[in-house]
Amino acid sequence: MIKRVFTIFILTLLLVFSSPVYSLDTYSKTLDKYTKKISNKFTRTFCNTTKFGISYEGALAFAIGETNKEFRNNKLNKFIDYSLLKNSIVNDLEQNCQVYDFAITSLENLKFY
Repeated sequence: MIKRVFTIFILTLLLVFSSPVYSLDTYSKTLDKYTKKISNKFTRTFCNTTKFGISYEGALAFAIGETNKEFRNNKLNKFIDYSLLKNSIVNDLEQNCQVYDFAITSLENLKFY
């Protein structure tokens, strides 16, 4: 009888006070992949929009809107380092679209809530 009560008590404590544990390495890799995915989406959208002849401001607004719409509801959004994301976007734009005068400050509206 005492054994059963003790077992139930221990199991109850384990279930009530348990919290998920994430591996730091796996978590950082997941966050890096997610940041790269956002950067690639923005770059593709911006490049394709400018190739269709839309103005720089219009392409920027469209790319920000589409990227925000696609990634708005992800649980990793609260862990994004926006400075790294913006630098990644600028680097991808230079490599993939040959846009060398893109200002990081124009990405201020790229926020995921």
